[in-house]
Amino acid sequence: MGITVQNITGNTAMVIWPKMAGCVDSFYSIMYHPNWNSALSSYTRKSFQKEERVPTSRSSFVVENLTPLTTYVVCVTCQSANPSSDQCRVFNTLERDPASVSNTKKELALGIWLTSSVLLLIIAAVLLYGCLHLLCRRRRERLQGQDGTSKQDPGKAWSKSAAYVSEELGRQSQLRQDSEEKHPGGIQLATIIENPSACKEPAVPAAESRERAPATGQGLDIK
Repeated sequence: MGITVQNITGNTAMVIWPKMAGCVDSFYSIMYHPNWNSALSSYTRKSFQKEERVPTSRSSFVVENLTPLTTYVVCVTCQSANPSSDQCRVFNTLERDPASVSNTKKELALGIWLTSSVLLLIIAAVLLYGCLHLLCRRRRERLQGQDGTSKQDPGKAWSKSAAYVSEELGRQSQLRQDSEEKHPGGIQLATIIENPSACKEPAVPAAESRERAPATGQGLDIK
């Protein structure tokens, strides 16, 4: 059939075959298998690890995901039958390309970075949710405490004012009792001070006072 294998690398190889005018099927079957040993392996379809199907309009196919430094056999048939030896070729893959190695490392690093980023985002979201939940709960408790304090404040103010008034009344009564015990005569003075109208004497006219004064003086001269 004139099958050739070109552009062999550590992971890929291009298989080329001539178009078959007598192929009645609508596809070509490309079969390949690693670690091929023609002395121990037979050219049967079940002996091949991989099989790809391409339209009959094509005459080439790139085999991918190969293992470096490995012997492969590839066969191309135009019918769903076991291939013959003239429809197969054996080739060896090369060492892994430095570019593919660097690409693999980049892909690995990118995957690790993406995984770490996702994990960090999940952890940050969990922590943020916990903090917001804690803040909301504390705020709710604070508001409830303020409501309870505002409800209790009028009663406390009234009780404090009543206690203050009773305390002042008791203090005044105690002071009054102490003053009565120490100064009994001071009661009248306190009464006079409280009711100054009770101690007022009738007003004496000025003319009568002048007349009484000389009379008093004459009596003294007679003696």
